[in-house]
Amino acid sequence: MMPVAASRRAGLWRALVPAPMLAGRRECCRVVAGALVGMLVIALLSRSLVSTDMTPWLVAPIGASAVIVFAAAASPFAHPWAVVGGNTVSALAGIACVQAFGQAPWVAAPAVGLAIAAMLSLRCLHPPGGACALLVALGGVDDPQFALHPVLLNSLLLVLAAMAYHRLTRLPPGAAPPPAPVEASRQRSFTDGDLDAVLSRRGQPPDLSLEELHELLEQARRQAWQRRSQALRCAELLSGPPLAAHFGTSLQEAWALMRHHRLKALPVVDRARRLVGIVTLADFLREARLDGHANWPQRLHALLHATPTSHSSKPETVGQIMVRQVRVVDADRPLGDLLPLFAGTGHHHLPVIDSDRRLLGVISESDVLRALARHD
Repeated sequence: MMPVAASRRAGLWRALVPAPMLAGRRECCRVVAGALVGMLVIALLSRSLVSTDMTPWLVAPIGASAVIVFAAAASPFAHPWAVVGGNTVSALAGIACVQAFGQAPWVAAPAVGLAIAAMLSLRCLHPPGGACALLVALGGVDDPQFALHPVLLNSLLLVLAAMAYHRLTRLPPGAAPPPAPVEASRQRSFTDGDLDAVLSRRGQPPDLSLEELHELLEQARRQAWQRRSQALRCAELLSGPPLAAHFGTSLQEAWALMRHHRLKALPVVDRARRLVGIVTLADFLREARLDGHANWPQRLHALLHATPTSHSSKPETVGQIMVRQVRVVDADRPLGDLLPLFAGTGHHHLPVIDSDRRLLGVISESDVLRALARHD
């Protein structure tokens, strides 16, 4: 076996190694060509639309934005509003900090912080926006016109170029591939609310690798299962009047009832149908002393056969062999709460009662699993 220290070093090394590229060679060439053509168009148009005495006419953060809109078009950071709004409001945030505090190296900190806050509030988070705010703060730019041109102009041209290129070759930026048609039985089992719940726990917008996306979807499935298991109630599994025995029901009658309906457990109720106990197949086997294989039919017959005399040395009724301490569940209890009871206590059948402890029915472990599977 690998030593613990070596195993830890191997795990650390695997964590530092980059994940394999998900795109093929053809897709990489498409992205590179798009970025090259797009930036060339942006540079030529920006140079022609802005007067020659205007400097600069192209800002460096647009190069970072180009990487996102061409190489990660399905990312939310590549959404047109994220690119245009994120870069522009970040530039305005940097200009506001320069106007408020003057030109100094430390102004870069509040400029970037304010830019992130503005992008989050306006739902246009775009990583190169932080670079726009930093560029403005370090350059001491205090003219709001700088946010309009070149920042806004560069961003608009980049988005238009990327949308045209992706539409001609693949997808517009910020759009996901169209879903393939699937049968109704194979549609996703989780809702947007389940996915939002998982995303909110992450605390950040998703920019995921394939492995991370699989994990995210698995968390959404678990969230959906938990929601469904909490929405379904025990009462929804019950149908018709429950089968039950009374304290004085003979063992032969109870055994015949369980055999006929293929029951492994039979609740015992009083005259008001309040639960007083439960009898199982294990109780019959215990009383018949069927721990061995010899003569077990005769021993079971002797237990079930009623004694003709007034006195008997063996149990005669259900009340004499039933278990009085019964684990029960309320009718409005979620089905998801029953699985730990089945798994942790060894119970396979749980009587369902109302607020007056009257028997409503019995739920088995298989009943719960089938109900949850139907709603999957």
